[in-house]
Amino acid sequence: MSSSAVKAGGTGELPVPSAGTPRKSVMGTKLWVAVLFLLPALLLLGSLVVYPIGYSVWRSLYNADGSGFVGLDNYIDIFTTDSTLTAVRNTAIWVAVAPALVTVLGLIFAVLTERVRWGTAFKLIVFMPMAISMLAAGIIFRLVYEQDPEQGVANAIVTSVHDAFVDSSVYPKARPNAQASDLKASGGGSFTSTGTVQAGSPALLPLVGIAPNKLPGSPEDARAATGEGITGTVWLDFKLGGGGEKGKVDAGEKALEGVRVEAVKDGEVVASATSGADGTFTLPEAADGAQLRLPGSNFSAPYNGIDWLGPTLVTPAIIGSYVWMWAGFAMVLIAAGLAGVDRNLLEAARVDGANEWQVFRKVTVPLLAPVLIVVLVTLMINVMKIFDLIYIIAPQPSQDDANVLALQLFQSSFGGGGNYGVGSAIGVILLLLVLPMMYVNLRRLRKERQR
Repeated sequence: MSSSAVKAGGTGELPVPSAGTPRKSVMGTKLWVAVLFLLPALLLLGSLVVYPIGYSVWRSLYNADGSGFVGLDNYIDIFTTDSTLTAVRNTAIWVAVAPALVTVLGLIFAVLTERVRWGTAFKLIVFMPMAISMLAAGIIFRLVYEQDPEQGVANAIVTSVHDAFVDSSVYPKARPNAQASDLKASGGGSFTSTGTVQAGSPALLPLVGIAPNKLPGSPEDARAATGEGITGTVWLDFKLGGGGEKGKVDAGEKALEGVRVEAVKDGEVVASATSGADGTFTLPEAADGAQLRLPGSNFSAPYNGIDWLGPTLVTPAIIGSYVWMWAGFAMVLIAAGLAGVDRNLLEAARVDGANEWQVFRKVTVPLLAPVLIVVLVTLMINVMKIFDLIYIIAPQPSQDDANVLALQLFQSSFGGGGNYGVGSAIGVILLLLVLPMMYVNLRRLRKERQR
């Protein structure tokens, strides 16, 4: 028995402080001292967290200018107005898709970097986008998704791949000279002559619609076809400064090289040729008596890539930029969890005959489940607040199609809407949506501490 217990009466019980003794905490600190030290933090917490939440809840029950009580009308408006319904739908897409994609990519990167020689350098490259602000990332991807292939990297790649397999049109704006040619539109962008071609009578196929100084490359002067065979000339029946005779190859008029000419009999192509550098072409004898057709492939508009920021693809495109930014965050956290996995378990699975995919799916992933859940929930909370990327990347015509709740909150309150009631109601809904995810994270942390 300790001496203090003996002084208390030999019963072994600790002495009970008298009514006049100041209360102390477990650490022996006086209560008022602890409160004094906590007071600044409590004041900050109250002014920056508690008060804004309480005021938002109160303000959401009033109309736009706060002059009249409307009850739950603002909340009803959120789920009945088209713009806010779009925001709710897009937010649900973000929560369902973006965190899952980032987590899966982070898991793949974390596992693969353990098996490559330059794993550290790879991790650094993947994590680097995290050092960029949302604003800067938005500007970068606004340029990446630019429609013009000359400016947008995404469409530059897409058009390069497309043009490698599909021939592009050389003269997309060209058309027959209606005053001097018998070529008539025949469907699908093609033009077919009303008459037929005969051997020894060169065909003349004049085209207009392009300025001579806008022709690709360095075109040669056109030359009238000659000879006894089935020949002809395709040229630009116009020259700068005017002059010349319509339907005739005049000096200084430019040849149209690479134009495909087809000989058609009874609706079937019996022969074809391509115009040369001087605009002339020669068809085989089978074309004698056939009509000449210039297929629409000669005049189709060039392929300009994908409309990434149009109404259909704007949300997936912005999610792609988010994945680019946050994949490094998920990779680092998952890699930290992977470093703590017992390697003996993995080796035991391999000894038992499991292949690498089975080891990954049935051993590695279950062991990393706590880390994966934390990463997934954290990212779900993060995408609830997504605002910068959408505001910067989405152009004005398609911004309504990419709208989310956080952006709608800004637009309703400060972006010209001036309806602080609806804006506050959206803020309260976002808080209610985030609370379950926060609870899951806190519960997970408590379980980890108990271990």
